Amino acid sequence: MWNRIGWVAALTCAAVGAQPNPAVRFELVIGTFTGDIDVELLPQSAPRTVENFLNYVRKGAYNGTFIHRSVPGFVVQGGGYTFRNNNFAEIPQDPPVVNEFRISNTRGTIAMAKLGSGPNTATNQWFFNLSSTNASNLDNQNGGFTAFGRIIGSTGLSNMDRIAAVRTFALQQPFDQIPLVNFTSGQTTTEANLVLIKSVREIELPAAPQISENGIVTAANFGGFAEAAPGTFIEIFGQGLSGGEPRSWATSDFNGNNAPTRLNNTTVTVGGVPAYISYVSPTQINAQISGSVQTSGSAPVVVTFDGRASQPVPLRMKPLNGGLLAPPSFKVGDVQYVAAQHAATGKWVSNGRIPDTENLPAERGETLIFYGIGFGQVSPGNVPIAGQIARQPTALFNNIEFKIGGVTVKPAYAGFIQGLVGLYQFNVEVPQSTPAGDQPLEVILGNEPIAQTLLLSMKP
Repeated sequence: MWNRIGWVAALTCAAVGAQPNPAVRFELVIGTFTGDIDVELLPQSAPRTVENFLNYVRKGAYNGTFIHRSVPGFVVQGGGYTFRNNNFAEIPQDPPVVNEFRISNTRGTIAMAKLGSGPNTATNQWFFNLSSTNASNLDNQNGGFTAFGRIIGSTGLSNMDRIAAVRTFALQQPFDQIPLVNFTSGQTTTEANLVLIKSVREIELPAAPQISENGIVTAANFGGFAEAAPGTFIEIFGQGLSGGEPRSWATSDFNGNNAPTRLNNTTVTVGGVPAYISYVSPTQINAQISGSVQTSGSAPVVVTFDGRASQPVPLRMKPLNGGLLAPPSFKVGDVQYVAAQHAATGKWVSNGRIPDTENLPAERGETLIFYGIGFGQVSPGNVPIAGQIARQPTALFNNIEFKIGGVTVKPAYAGFIQGLVGLYQFNVEVPQSTPAGDQPLEVILGNEPIAQTLLLSMKP
């Protein structure tokens, strides 16, 4: 399966970012484990709260503190205490900050803790929210808790969950829900037992992913159109789209027959619906649009890498947008030849002028194989057009006709290639009356021709 998946990945494939928000890094020590939680702060939503928090950070108030409260499925809380000379000590507090609730308290947000006596009582203590199910409580209690930042990336979320997994104990108030490592009830608490915040310091974040102007087209090997349809493979160009080495999807990325929606910690949504990612690099992403995306108007495309999202870029959508395999390597001068295979041999149809091909034009009466994307629904109707490896024969729902040199023929087979994702195959018997030489190839999908201008070489 890997080779076939790799093959379709190979075939298938402006916004200006604002200055990044301020960010901080929490350095954790949990027993023998050390790790970080990076947080993007949100001054546009909570300017006074961010300023208040950074004041504590810049004077080192949070260095050497610890998590003093952990409630399973709810929050982990810190920022209030240090441990000095084997004793708990409060951090000196600045004046309370005005409540600025605007952003919902979803999983991975950081918010200021406050007293029950009023909404404008937050000073130095903060908490990470463990679950989005807490939003209805935290957003409505005591004027709403001010979420002023978000954890960036999956590593930070995993380290937050690592804190939450530490067993809690009931010591004296206010440490009745304190997480402690290698601790037994009744023993003396030491620094080694605490979930330590070694430091909190400011860091610089890379800019969010940026999609280039006119940087979204359908797969170049299949036409490279500015419009797309559900199930179409698109190519997204820009900067900071992903990290690590460029790579295509592999068998290990699939969940059974289901294609991945995340590679190298990068995701893409089209019209708010996750796309299936077949290739990622810092400057290009290849992805298949979900079959449930709208079929008219514009759908916003958003790339998210390591928790940071690009500005949305509109992509024009239509119900069908078929494109045949006709890669740039099959273009000779201004002439674009279609990539068709002789069914009997698997060799490419060519007049010998296409680089790295033999002089093997099509013959009348033989069957040729064409490949395509964006041709729409198939039957059986329960077979999705996107995100799943085809495992059975299918038939294209919409009517399709090929015209070779003006002679019309219907494909003997028009449906998905079994073992691949979203790639159509068309088996076409060349009519006996087809003229010789380079002939125009037209494809009528439904009632409209596809947008490509293609030639097919016929034997004299």
